[in-house]
Amino acid sequence: MGSMRDPLKRSLFPAAVALLVLLVAAGPMTNAKKGGGMADKKKLTPLQFEVTQQCGTEPAFQNEYWNNHKPGIYVDIVSGEPLFASVDKYDSGTGWPSFTRPLNPSNIVERNDTALGMKRVEVRSKKADSHLGHVFDDGPGPDHLRYCINSASLRFIPAEDLEKEGYARYMTLFAKKAAGAKRTETAAFGGGCFWGVQYIFERIDGVLKAESGYMGGTVKNPTYEQVSSGRTGHAETVRVTFDPDKIPYEKLLSWFWRLHNPTTLNRQGPDVGPQYRSVIFYYSEAQREAAEKSKAEFDKSGVFANKTVTEIVPAGTGVTGTFWPAETYHQDYIDKHPGMTCHILRDR
Repeated sequence: MGSMRDPLKRSLFPAAVALLVLLVAAGPMTNAKKGGGMADKKKLTPLQFEVTQQCGTEPAFQNEYWNNHKPGIYVDIVSGEPLFASVDKYDSGTGWPSFTRPLNPSNIVERNDTALGMKRVEVRSKKADSHLGHVFDDGPGPDHLRYCINSASLRFIPAEDLEKEGYARYMTLFAKKAAGAKRTETAAFGGGCFWGVQYIFERIDGVLKAESGYMGGTVKNPTYEQVSSGRTGHAETVRVTFDPDKIPYEKLLSWFWRLHNPTTLNRQGPDVGPQYRSVIFYYSEAQREAAEKSKAEFDKSGVFANKTVTEIVPAGTGVTGTFWPAETYHQDYIDKHPGMTCHILRDR
């Protein structure tokens, strides 16, 4: 399960071989040792059995936990031995659950995997000997590790269920995190050129971070050149991390309507193309309902003669719902180029 951001330029093979190498990097396909000994095939789904006992690989972005952000721990689907925790989970962009470290290293066994002539490190559970995935050295943090794991090998136990499930010893891990953590939520908006949208959202009290990127397309980890072609389906998007105790989502929506013209289809000013469309990506049912209500109210306000064409679509569902960060030079672009103007706020 390699990072979709890993450069292919390292490959010196012909195109067919390069594609094979990419597939190897993308998932724990292996001819390593098959099968742990304690799994009951009747208690596992066909996919769980294939992954844990036959070293299979589940589809990226189409598995249970790749986009799970709830606090809790992940245990072996066969034995229940604790393997990973949500506090060490991060979005690697690969479409599989990724962790910076194991919850209990003694429950993890690492083995060299030379399948298809490529050296990797396979990760298995110690007690059940289940195939979990692989560990790579391209992760964040001081150790730069990325444990890329199949959801089918895991069972998630929410923090609130740890005691009743027999994992009470891990409750303090989440109590400590909650005590010092600030409550945050995520929102995403497309309103034309993301330079101006990011610039405005960054200056709103209660917004902790605004990042330019791409959403809504069919290409994984797209480049600016690909998106600019208008053929990938992506919209220039700004992902906003905010403190809901300081600014509610509904207030962010009001800023969104003010910073662009939501009645022009696939266009903002001189920028033309589907990448400049007006769109709201919602991360929860509550956000969807708030966005639909806000859109209806804005249409009734009469700010524009025409009705809005703004799309309201789900985030976090496969490739199209994933936020892909834009290149570094696009981040804080207007701050880096003083005097430039991209969006102008209306009074309402």
